[in-house]
Amino acid sequence: MNARLLFLHALSPLHAGTGQGVGVIDLPIAREKATNLPYLPGSSLKGTLRDAPSGEINDDLRNKIFGPENDKASDFAASAQFSDQHLLFLPVQSLVGTFAWTTSPYILHRLLRDAKSAGITDAPTDIPTPATIGHCILTQETCVHSSERVYLEDLDLKSDADTSHKQAATAWAAWIGQRVFPGTDAASDEWRKMLSGRFCVVHDDAMSFLLETATEVTARIKLQDDAKTVQEGALWYEEALPTESILYGLVVATPVRKFKDELNTTKIFNAITVLTSRPTQFGGKATVGRGFCRMQLQ
Repeated sequence: MNARLLFLHALSPLHAGTGQGVGVIDLPIAREKATNLPYLPGSSLKGTLRDAPSGEINDDLRNKIFGPENDKASDFAASAQFSDQHLLFLPVQSLVGTFAWTTSPYILHRLLRDAKSAGITDAPTDIPTPATIGHCILTQETCVHSSERVYLEDLDLKSDADTSHKQAATAWAAWIGQRVFPGTDAASDEWRKMLSGRFCVVHDDAMSFLLETATEVTARIKLQDDAKTVQEGALWYEEALPTESILYGLVVATPVRKFKDELNTTKIFNAITVLTSRPTQFGGKATVGRGFCRMQLQ
């Protein structure tokens, strides 16, 4: 297969910005026009991975995979293509269980579609769908409900008691957990249990509300050097995806004809696996600790 899924797990708030906003948030995050879902642009992913340090990947191989730079950029195309990283789970504060990894039926439908595009055949096909905007679906091992009620931010939701819906949610939590936390050690097993326990599917309309209210908005200021007071006009608001957000996207390997005898899809994916094996910084505000993420290429 020449396509694989890449999962990205935010270890600190992730600010993939648009440069300037027109609302009350001066530096908003990038969002899809039609769905309002946050995303990390594929160009940001590609550029960062290209410069990721690794003694195993020399400059010649990097150029063949990512394409040449500067004045030689038109010599040949890249042999790897990176889609935008789409939001899969938005961590939302919960009255019980600290937080919930929240998703929606539409997001799971998109994940299933992209998994099939990558040749994955073992993904669950039953999409758990809440009956109303006031309901949500949890797994059988959930830890975020109290007396069948779930409190996410300002939402008071009723947990769906249908066994088949819980089984579908449990199957999705297990499948995603194996891919985001694939290790065989005790720590990875604990993270998979945490994801299953905090997995929550809300109605698409409820997800739209959370996308507007559950992101992280921080006020930033600049101080005057002499007085240590706020400089006039130097107050602004930044938006970021919260820590523990999980995104996913596709990586496609298509060796250019120029290197078909020395570069194949296996070699491309092996190199990208090496480059994604360590936590990497994405997006803006790197000097204040934003954007540290771990990646998992399937």
